[in-house]
Amino acid sequence: MNANALEAFEKYESQARSYCREFPVVFARAKSSYLYDERGEAFIDFLCGAGALNYGHNNDAIKQAVLDYIGGDNIMMSLDLHSQAKRDFIETFQRLILQPRGLDYRLQFTSPTGTSVVESAIKLARKVTGRQNVVAFTNAFHGMTGVSLNLTANRYHRQAVGYGSVSRLPYDGYLGEIDTVDFLRKLLEDHSSGLDLPAAVILESVQGEGGLNVASVQWLRKLRELTAEFGILLIVDDIQAGCGRTGRFFSFERAQIEPDLVCLSKSIGGMGFPMALLLVRPGIDAWSPGEDNGTFRGNNLAFVAAAEALRRYWDGHAFERELADKEAGIRRALEAIAQAHPAMVRQVRGLGLMQGLEFHAEQDTAAVIQACFERGLVVECCGPRGQVLKLMPALTIEPEVLARALEIIAVAVDLRAAHRPELAELLAPLAAAQGAPA
Repeated sequence: MNANALEAFEKYESQARSYCREFPVVFARAKSSYLYDERGEAFIDFLCGAGALNYGHNNDAIKQAVLDYIGGDNIMMSLDLHSQAKRDFIETFQRLILQPRGLDYRLQFTSPTGTSVVESAIKLARKVTGRQNVVAFTNAFHGMTGVSLNLTANRYHRQAVGYGSVSRLPYDGYLGEIDTVDFLRKLLEDHSSGLDLPAAVILESVQGEGGLNVASVQWLRKLRELTAEFGILLIVDDIQAGCGRTGRFFSFERAQIEPDLVCLSKSIGGMGFPMALLLVRPGIDAWSPGEDNGTFRGNNLAFVAAAEALRRYWDGHAFERELADKEAGIRRALEAIAQAHPAMVRQVRGLGLMQGLEFHAEQDTAAVIQACFERGLVVECCGPRGQVLKLMPALTIEPEVLARALEIIAVAVDLRAAHRPELAELLAPLAAAQGAPA
């Protein structure tokens, strides 16, 4: 890489930049599951815009719909004025997503980012219930502004922010075999617990940034029953785990529950266009006109791209069957890697096309990421220590490209294991505790 190629970024861009530090090339174009740098070198993309590109880069069908719309001098930005593009999206979303699943929600288009739609959901929950406290969970990530940042668990991200009352409770599995919904019930029933009756409980049914933690079906159902019993609104943040990422359009479908509010962003925009959508149970749509708004809530290019994506992939069940096959293939490959390297890999985590390897040491994760990049694969980490290698391929990835990427990961882990002479020393305390020779 020519050092001059990065000079403008390093000289003029803020220190806040992050992903580019691990992947120090200048990307010039992208197609399907590939990124290409300025020299034409190809990289398989397992980052996918942090989940904003579920249908890959420059998806032919979606892109053509957008180009046709642009070519017709159609309206681009419309605030919340009625537009043909918005109507088409609303009707398509109702017909292909909500009605087949028996779901009844009003659609609110918020400012077009994930953090904004979370802010709107919490604001509405507090307005409807008249209560301020919100329950969020350990390892949660809900955004980087105001209230949503306060809901986020990671100390590095939260910094010194404080916006309203948030009670942090343990996510499913956080306390081992202890049922944390039972723990929440005890707090709600005990008037001396110190927990104010919440306006809402917000959760990701699969935690992405928190480490690919998957809530069980039983836990989700019990939580839904408990929140309904106490008049607490249940908010599911499906910003990263939604739009098919976990195998079905909504991540909570597997539990057959109906949240009061659902937050969507990222891939709801079709091909990376900014868009955020709050699904609101009709009985709690209590806004006054203009009470929650934002200049860029009328991104018509996103409406066009999103509607085409829904028609192309979610009309029927064929796409879900494809996702199930890919999920199974990823799981088999990751399980094989984990079994081959138990001293390095703790376990396979995640669901759908949102899976990964949890390493005992975060240094191994970082080394594997670097080795993958050197071999043409962009893949990131997650978890409280960055200890989980997080696979986020496009849902539309070709089977042969997926196989090649999984092979790169296997080679990278093999190479890391071969260059870990200190591994025995690292695991010596564990071996001693188990009574085995170090």
